[in-house]
Amino acid sequence: MTGHRSERAFSILPGAIIASMLFAISQSRTALAIDPDIPRIQGGAERGSIQQQIELAAAYLAGRGVPRDEAQAAYWYEKAANAGDPGAQQEIGFFYQAGIGVKRDPARAAQWFGRAVSGGLISAKVNLGVAYVWGLGERKDPVFAAQLFRDAAQKGNGAGARYLGLMYQLGFGIPKDASQARHWFELAAKLHSVPAKYDLALMLLQEPDAVNRDRAFQLLRESAAGGVVAAKHQLGLEILHRPDLARTSNEAVTLLEEAASDGFWKSSVVLGILSRDGIQMERDSKTAYFHFRVSALQGSEKASALVANDLRKLSLELGQTQIQAIDQQADEWVQKHSRPLEFVDMRGEKGKMFPAYALQYPAKDIHAGLLLGSPEADVGGIPDIGEPSPRYGLNMRGRN
Repeated sequence: MTGHRSERAFSILPGAIIASMLFAISQSRTALAIDPDIPRIQGGAERGSIQQQIELAAAYLAGRGVPRDEAQAAYWYEKAANAGDPGAQQEIGFFYQAGIGVKRDPARAAQWFGRAVSGGLISAKVNLGVAYVWGLGERKDPVFAAQLFRDAAQKGNGAGARYLGLMYQLGFGIPKDASQARHWFELAAKLHSVPAKYDLALMLLQEPDAVNRDRAFQLLRESAAGGVVAAKHQLGLEILHRPDLARTSNEAVTLLEEAASDGFWKSSVVLGILSRDGIQMERDSKTAYFHFRVSALQGSEKASALVANDLRKLSLELGQTQIQAIDQQADEWVQKHSRPLEFVDMRGEKGKMFPAYALQYPAKDIHAGLLLGSPEADVGGIPDIGEPSPRYGLNMRGRN
């Protein structure tokens, strides 16, 4: 999966920032040419080298040179964390918050984030802020969380600026203020937060000004290229409305297919609609049923309810034998393409230590990758598909 999410809003680690959602840090563009020298690294780690403990943990997390093993990754990150490395402290904190290789323990996660902050790691303030937003192992205190995000942002952390923007945008724990939200999104974008470019694009799309809309389109392109799955979805919708902006004749469909492959059920719904109605692709009832079925498997009860009528009508048209075969194909496709946790970036020097790990769009559970909303809600900032419309059966503009 090439995903989402670049801003390690899971483990927000030092370095550049991916795209939301995803969210992951360490975005170096230089690929590692060869697998690591595991015997050398293992020996150094066992002798107490913090650097090599971290490298060994990263190898196990990424499955590079050794079989992928989240428990071993957690073991070696915690070794380095206990030795005092702030980056490892933040990483193992995320592991405890999200339940990667260890049993979920929000209180322990918050403790590790606090130790990383005490060790001088600015980005750990963002992870700790998320704990205070939700009361994950700490008291629930959105006002204090906002201060942590502000402190991080003022020291150059784009994720902190972006999360503060989301709080102002949604009025979560602080007064709702669109101008403040835009201010912080603008700053976050300047600080290279790819997800913030997506958030800012959504705000600009609501404005009638043509210049702002053109800028929004460019921001969507940048955030989609950076890995924000929701941006791929939104960009695909925008191109459907404005085909003159497409770089290729099938760009909109390609973007939607990429987002669907990354588990974004709303893109699967739109692909079903396009196949059903013969828009940008050949009209095909079997393909339409497949995409609607995939969306129901990927999404929540909301997704199933949204496509139920189309699935029922297409079932009557196609017949039980064909439906059973397509259902099986859809089940197999979803198992192959939709995993709750996936890597975003394992490249570069930072990838040797903290491979970017990205979460898709969980229906439940909260951690540093799911800042706002609720355990049952979509990730904050992802546009809703909207209500039925005469043309597409959905409002394909999306809402903030």
